[in-house]
Amino acid sequence: MAKSEKPVVLITGAAGGIGTALASELQPDYAIVGLDMEGKQADFPLADVDLSDAASVRKALETIAETHGRAFAAVIHLAAYFDFTGEDNPLYQSVNVDGTKHLLDALQEFEVERFIYSGTMLVHRAGKPGETIDEDAPLDPQWAYPISKAKAEDAIRAHHGKIPYALLHLAGLYDDESAVPTLAHQITRIYERDLKSRLYSGDKRAGQSFIHRDDMMRLFRLAVEKRNELPADVTLLAGEEDAIAYEDMQDRIGQLIHGKNEWATISVPKPIAKVGAWIEEKAEPIIPDAIDKGEKPFIRPFMIDMASDHYSLDISRARTLLGWEPRRGILETLPSIVAALKASPAEWYEKHGITPPSSLESAKSCFSYALSKSI
Repeated sequence: MAKSEKPVVLITGAAGGIGTALASELQPDYAIVGLDMEGKQADFPLADVDLSDAASVRKALETIAETHGRAFAAVIHLAAYFDFTGEDNPLYQSVNVDGTKHLLDALQEFEVERFIYSGTMLVHRAGKPGETIDEDAPLDPQWAYPISKAKAEDAIRAHHGKIPYALLHLAGLYDDESAVPTLAHQITRIYERDLKSRLYSGDKRAGQSFIHRDDMMRLFRLAVEKRNELPADVTLLAGEEDAIAYEDMQDRIGQLIHGKNEWATISVPKPIAKVGAWIEEKAEPIIPDAIDKGEKPFIRPFMIDMASDHYSLDISRARTLLGWEPRRGILETLPSIVAALKASPAEWYEKHGITPPSSLESAKSCFSYALSKSI
């Protein structure tokens, strides 16, 4: 492709769901190029990269330079390894931390007006119900994923060189049909009337901020548009200011799914809950796959320690520097998310990577059998 007259924006992890949505958001005004793993495809120029390999990163950037030059209005770093096991994984270091270092080291040979990092609010120490946190709140990540994100930010500070950067500390993502794993599993537990949906080991007044995908896209767009107006190094918290209490979320989900205004939630002491989670996790290998389908339990002991974590955000800095504030709300969007689940349960479970209950699998099998007979 010939060089574009539009400013060029480079996105890492560009072929993923967030990357493609962000590309669509920016394409009217910017030429989008991307980096992603080998075999990924997108409707804009994409170069294969292995972020854990410094030589691969340099080669990928040179490939981009051949067609789009060596000047980027912004580099948006989305690519990261993530799982919800709570366990450490070598990819947290090689991709999230070392990959960020390799990318910035290679970018020193380019002109970059702003490096924008997709971070998480979970790098901050959690507050308590009634408190809010801002960008000056202490950093105290509690499990493998946010620990790796905090280390990646350390790498940015050490290796950004001449490149200005913005660290976006984002709340939990959702859209009109899907939600982050914690909320998705909360919804499915209530949908299945699972006993665990009635139990909670933390402060039921605690909650976490969310951010709708549309609001996140607008946040990134504003960060790109105002790239030269921001401080050279800036951190911005972004999410809905009100953190909905776990108990209130339970009631709302129960009402939407089962028509009950209250979904009674019983407090369980943390030591008992941790023993139960530990037993469930250790028992998984001996439970027949016909029962649990080989899936490890979602709730792990490390989650119980964080059950009372509260993330209510002060977003005044994002409002002042970017003119950004959320336009969507999780409570207003929950009916749409639940409607998507009810409309196509199997598809919703698959989209969220959750093993469906046996009853749902049986219904799906019967439908498939009936359909095959009618063809």
